[in-house]
Amino acid sequence: MSSLQQSTNAFDALPIRQAVFRQTFPAIASQMITLIYNLADTYFVGMLNQPSQTAAITVVYSSFLMLTAISNLFGVGGASALARALGRKAPDEARRIASISFWFGLFSGALFCLLFWCFRQPILVLCGATQDTLPIALGYAQWVVVIGGPATILSTLLANLVRAEGKSGQASFGLSLGGAANLVLDPLFILPQFLGLGAVGAGMATCLSNVLSTLYFLVHLLRCQGETAVDLHPRHLPFIRKYGKEILAIGFPSALQYALTVVAVAAQSRFVSRYATEAVAGLGIVKKLDQLPLYFSIGVSNGLLPLLAYHYAAGQQEKRRAAFRLGCTLSLAFALLCLVTFELFAPQLASLFIDDPATIHYSAGFLRRMVIAMPMMSLCYPMIIQFQAMGKARESLVCSILRKGVLDIPLLFLLDTWLPLYGCMWVQPIVDTISLIVAIGFYRALRRKEDASP
Repeated sequence: MSSLQQSTNAFDALPIRQAVFRQTFPAIASQMITLIYNLADTYFVGMLNQPSQTAAITVVYSSFLMLTAISNLFGVGGASALARALGRKAPDEARRIASISFWFGLFSGALFCLLFWCFRQPILVLCGATQDTLPIALGYAQWVVVIGGPATILSTLLANLVRAEGKSGQASFGLSLGGAANLVLDPLFILPQFLGLGAVGAGMATCLSNVLSTLYFLVHLLRCQGETAVDLHPRHLPFIRKYGKEILAIGFPSALQYALTVVAVAAQSRFVSRYATEAVAGLGIVKKLDQLPLYFSIGVSNGLLPLLAYHYAAGQQEKRRAAFRLGCTLSLAFALLCLVTFELFAPQLASLFIDDPATIHYSAGFLRRMVIAMPMMSLCYPMIIQFQAMGKARESLVCSILRKGVLDIPLLFLLDTWLPLYGCMWVQPIVDTISLIVAIGFYRALRRKEDASP
């Protein structure tokens, strides 16, 4: 039996609890390591005790998120389509889907990085860069977005495709390898006792780490050639007309959510930049801290996606529902734990990143407001992922744009007028609550249709 058959047969043979844990735990672990290395940039730059350096990283964060949007367009869309092809017992279709996802992800990523380079200064100013932070932000963005952008896109895209055929451990190892490398390189490039490059050095470390992760996946797939559904050969590209629409339809809501997150984060940074540099730096620290439950939920969702898509395509709806319920329980439990911890220890957590009283004050106030969104967010992601696994593009799209895009900007203007500065931090709890209510409504409607069908 080939390794591909062994991986997909495990979806059928394992008990649901074991299958969910086997898929989600490695995915969660890789997300936690990814989070740690994202935090590492802020942590080691914060050790310089220069708010302008930390603020520069915050300004570039919006553009960095666009790389994730592109990766998800082809990675999530391709992973869902690939897993459903395996559920239909059609491995040749899965190989064509993987190749199309890879090459179009690479092309789109290269195009985005080129456009960013051409318009980098006005983009960063629009995202909140000031006279103090712009030169630093330009240097950081050059390495993180322009030079390292394609590798960032491909490492996440390939991890999604590898995970989609049941190899969650290999996918997580590849991402974790890049994270571990970044943890080693960050202090070497950033701190004055070594190379002393500050925020620009953090960008270099992130770039090299993502290149390493991408190389791991390419070598892994080359070694497994013929025994994997993730075939990157360009001979499959003529099938773009047959499979491209399916990939884009499912990946688009996920990509759009991240793209709209860019707009929302940039708008929030823009609002906060009107007050003080320390406030922008404080927002950057909070944006790192609140990623802990977010990344955990994304890890659960990424692990669930292939399992849900496979069982849906195979007609095993009870297994799909059981896996979904267990995943939601894991995600919600961790979010509630983070909510209590962050509310109790907000100043102490902020002080881990910088020794500046003003920045810590802003961070603690922001964090205690924004964490209210965590329980709702922890359920929104698995809900959206389930719609994507089922090929329900409309439901996924509506929930995605409700979370980011439709309500964020109007609420920013409204709440900042009512509660200057701190009102901006209440936006996410409100939009996540609305999105979850709508997602539950969609889920119940789909469940009624499934129960009514023979």
